[in-house]
Amino acid sequence: MTTITTPRRGQKLLSKVPEVTIWFWIIKILCTTVGESFADWINTALGVGLPLTAVIFTVVTVLVLTVQVSLRRYLPAPYWLTVVVLSITGTLYTDILTDQIGVPLWLSSSIFATALVIVFGIWYDREQTLSIHSITTRPREGFYWLAVLVTFALGTALGDWTLELTGWGPGASILLPAALIAITAALWRYGANPVLTFWIAYILTRPLGANIGDWLGLPGSEQGLGFGTFATSIVFLTAIIATVIYLTVSRVDVTEHRRARAVPSERPQRHRASLLILSAVAAATIGLLAWTNSLPHASALADEGPASTCDSGAQLSASDARAAASTSFPGTDLAGFRDTTNDIKTLVDAGDQKAAAARATDLETAWDDAQPRLQAANCQAWTSIDQKIDPVLSSVRASSPDPTKEDAALNDLLGTLPTP
Repeated sequence: MTTITTPRRGQKLLSKVPEVTIWFWIIKILCTTVGESFADWINTALGVGLPLTAVIFTVVTVLVLTVQVSLRRYLPAPYWLTVVVLSITGTLYTDILTDQIGVPLWLSSSIFATALVIVFGIWYDREQTLSIHSITTRPREGFYWLAVLVTFALGTALGDWTLELTGWGPGASILLPAALIAITAALWRYGANPVLTFWIAYILTRPLGANIGDWLGLPGSEQGLGFGTFATSIVFLTAIIATVIYLTVSRVDVTEHRRARAVPSERPQRHRASLLILSAVAAATIGLLAWTNSLPHASALADEGPASTCDSGAQLSASDARAAASTSFPGTDLAGFRDTTNDIKTLVDAGDQKAAAARATDLETAWDDAQPRLQAANCQAWTSIDQKIDPVLSSVRASSPDPTKEDAALNDLLGTLPTP
């Protein structure tokens, strides 16, 4: 039985974290993917909105952490439920900074990286170890879950920043974190510091899982496979449940199994060589991102709000955006957007919510298809109109649509779209 205070004589110290095997990393990526897609589904498809979603999951985080910390031994179901919830919550905190407050991704990445260094510094000063195999007391478990939360927020910021710098689509964006995780795993096998490589891989699984979720869930017009966020969430949630059941029955991830294994001897020379290789890989990654950013591209996050590649000033007013779009965008595109928006309004007024939601999807697809041309023609005008389209999509697709909100969003968009 795992202790959470000083053990009595003869008691075993068993970590409240599972043994780190291939199963650990498989289910970690599954949790990260379902966290990303499920949060997107609640935030967008149900029309809850980002701030309320963040509040909901903050409360849920407190509840699941209370249950997890109260346990006296590692149990797969509550442990991995906590990981899923923290994945969602950490992601939402980054999105709040980016999409609601407008903090640049480079700055939010720096903020969360600094926060993680502080957490690790205090943790090590207090406990003299950062190893997850030593999570045998409540203070250590508290540090561990705080570090996990910050790694999810940091991984989200770094992943989104990479997309902003490169303009890569969701499929191509999987390759970089996957390659970096593979290099980290190879260095761990070679003899790198296991604590360092664990936390590097832990951070990198966040952008990997999120990119997998986006690739599966986004429509073909956005370079995804078009399964949708709900279907993607269900598939990965089912995989998580099946894996947790297997781990519960087989107990292949319990700490008792690890203690029977021989501990490899420390090799300081390999630690030093691995640090040099990791530094070279980090420098090469920075160089790749800098080179890619220097090439002409549109940010893959341009449709998510304030996080845009526009560097030409503040968001335009409705009248200025209308004037800029009128002179910069093709009349045929503008006519199509207005016609579709008017169709949505007519259907909403008639109470045909299903048809209105379908036409909202038509508007989203047409807008996304035209993004490269329009954003290149006038980034500020495109961003200003884009931020008027998002409330239309959220309000029309809400599970319990509010006609007042729908009309307000539609009228706001029509007031920004110029008449050709």
